[in-house]
Amino acid sequence: MSFQQGLSGLNAASKQLEVIGNNVANANTVGFKQSRAEFADVFANSLTGGGGTQIGIGTSLSTVAQQFTQGNITSTNNSLDIAINGGGFFRMTNNGAVTYSRNGQFKMDKDGFIVDSANKHLTGYAADSTGTLQKGAPVDLNISTSDLQPKSTTSVVGLVNLDSRKATPAVTPFDPTDPTTYNDSTAVTVFDSLGNSHTLQSYFVKDAALPNVWNVYTTADGISTTVLPAPTATMTFPASGTGMNPTSVPASPTTVTFAPLNPPIPPATVPTVPTGAAAVSIQMDYSGSTQFGSNFSINSLSQDGYTSGRLAGFNTGADGTIVGRYSNGQSRTLGQVVLASFANPNGLQSLGGNAWSESSTSGAPLVGVPSSGTLGVLQSSAVEDSNTDLTAELVNMITAQRYYQANAQTIKTQDQVLQTLVNLR
Repeated sequence: MSFQQGLSGLNAASKQLEVIGNNVANANTVGFKQSRAEFADVFANSLTGGGGTQIGIGTSLSTVAQQFTQGNITSTNNSLDIAINGGGFFRMTNNGAVTYSRNGQFKMDKDGFIVDSANKHLTGYAADSTGTLQKGAPVDLNISTSDLQPKSTTSVVGLVNLDSRKATPAVTPFDPTDPTTYNDSTAVTVFDSLGNSHTLQSYFVKDAALPNVWNVYTTADGISTTVLPAPTATMTFPASGTGMNPTSVPASPTTVTFAPLNPPIPPATVPTVPTGAAAVSIQMDYSGSTQFGSNFSINSLSQDGYTSGRLAGFNTGADGTIVGRYSNGQSRTLGQVVLASFANPNGLQSLGGNAWSESSTSGAPLVGVPSSGTLGVLQSSAVEDSNTDLTAELVNMITAQRYYQANAQTIKTQDQVLQTLVNLR
């Protein structure tokens, strides 16, 4: 019986060394999860049942269990590299076959799909042309490189201080080409529905009859938006002593509408060619402006439109949202990575290539967005290193070697006992 016990011990030690060797070999494999050989003792079946004097007949390999502990996170220079910090697996597809992985080394193929080194597609929730996520069944994530659609300006918000000490212009009526017919002016670049830029300029003229009233005139690309001399709007400030009051109340926002025209072609000086875009209607809001006895100032001036933009780059947020950055300074959601978790990760079937597949013992995958439930968070431009502890594995290797030698010694000892019996006369 000692031969059988020693042989089982040799087999067990050999299997353990194989597991350790595999762990060491994959110490530099991104997303690798080390394994541990687990053994069980073996007893012979007895017709009379087990007894206190029953001696085992060796050991056997019970299972090779992977250890799904967290690996270290290492930063990279690839914006498509993604590391999982916590639980969960990337959900990958290959011609309809679904696999799972912790290896976040991704790239983009010629068709815009996010793939791994084996050309498996990363899955998640797609986003439409407006950046709205279409949450339902996960699909292969595709990064659209098309230009971002322009947005026509609909609102201009300004904060200015009008100098109450200034006198009414000596020259009338207002003429945008004559600086002596207005006190001050502001200019902002706005956009039409095709993304063409236009200069919208506001002119402030102090009323001749009312000291606390200012007339506002507006031009688009040098052309008045109203029939002169009618102003675009009137700003009225409450009188208090000299007419200056910190709680100024200008008129309510006024809507300005103009037909967008192309810039003039020299030697022409006035744009006359339509751009083909829809008429631009902009709400002018100067409701926070003031009239103090200080120099004219523009405290803020903003508009909500933008021209078209090309994709300049993208990154992945902690919740898996992929956000694209465009050349026009805008950003838009391009998709969202999903993760999958299992009730029994050790029940997953290892396929090699840093991939696992669902099995009857792993349970069904629970798919969700990162940072929800038991799923971890994602880190962009980073990868998860192998969780192999080289120091521990080298110590285990020495232990397994001694274990192998000890079992070989039991076989040698049993051989000597048999030799002694054979030599009896």
